[in-house]
Amino acid sequence: MNILYLINFAGKAGTEKYVLNLINSLKGMHNCHLAYSITGPLADSVKDMNLPVFQFAMSNPLDIGAAKQLADYCRKNKIDIIHAQYPRENCIALLSKIFYYKPKVIFTSHLTLENVGTQWKILNKIFSPFNKKIISVCNYGKELLISQGCKPEKIEVIFNGMTLDVSDVSPSTIRTELGIGREFVVVTLARYMEEKGLSFFVKSLHKLKQITDQPFKCLLVGDGELYEEIKEEIKVLGMENEILQLGFRNDVNNILKGCDLFVNSAKCNEALSFAMLEAMSKALPLVATNVGGNSDIVNDETQVGILVEYGDEDAMAKAISDMMNNKEFYKKMSENAVRAVYGRFSYETMLKKTMDVYGI
Repeated sequence: MNILYLINFAGKAGTEKYVLNLINSLKGMHNCHLAYSITGPLADSVKDMNLPVFQFAMSNPLDIGAAKQLADYCRKNKIDIIHAQYPRENCIALLSKIFYYKPKVIFTSHLTLENVGTQWKILNKIFSPFNKKIISVCNYGKELLISQGCKPEKIEVIFNGMTLDVSDVSPSTIRTELGIGREFVVVTLARYMEEKGLSFFVKSLHKLKQITDQPFKCLLVGDGELYEEIKEEIKVLGMENEILQLGFRNDVNNILKGCDLFVNSAKCNEALSFAMLEAMSKALPLVATNVGGNSDIVNDETQVGILVEYGDEDAMAKAISDMMNNKEFYKKMSENAVRAVYGRFSYETMLKKTMDVYGI
């Protein structure tokens, strides 16, 4: 089978990881292609595998020129499935069937955008009936898609999945690198964007410092446009000793293995976080805001952590404090985190359900 993965920006975030995992799993059995508009690490990775890539401009959802170019590529390469990753790409993929009708179009929604506007609701009503299937990575995302005009019968929820690397037994070096001793270490992996709630997180840590005598450190891993603004806020609050900004790092596994707790402080637009799953695979319990797909991960069934409402600094501080000070509770959450990655959020489960959607 010939499968083409379609994404506008072939960058380095969770969606790109999703695509790369699928390509890695299928490349030996099927012919995988990548089509994109803006190059980045995902495109480089696929090129390194010596797999075919196709770069072309996708200026807007109704870009007829892009649709025709895509159709020409699909005809030439006998593409059976186009797997689009965002709404713009989905519309262009469906428009391409005007020029070459054979590929089935599958769309994965990685977003939980609430205010999409009338235009997208109209486009969803027009286009979604022609999708073979729409995959939502979380239940909240499915609810939003339905409210925004997508056909309910077309939507299937398939959680993102994580593979446990049992061969990775090397000890973490991050504490030695940063001069951290036996302090309780909290970590987050996030872009410095408003929607990630890092200012709220920093203020919550300031509250935590006021309610506990136990020493702690927090590692902020990531980059983005609000980096300097958050740096200044940390300084103003006098938290420079407790909060360490590490910037973008390539050794995420090494960092997670050296930490005790993962926090997701998202304000909005959170689907099903790969970062949370990665943390769980390293036996880290979670404290997360009750937004988007976070409640699919942290709930009474999984018992992997604590949910708090975004903006409630006292609740966030208390949740982290509870994890720091209740060893029995912490141990239970840690064990459940690994168990959930073996089951509910295993990559094997996600892959099988996706292959069922593909029909292979």
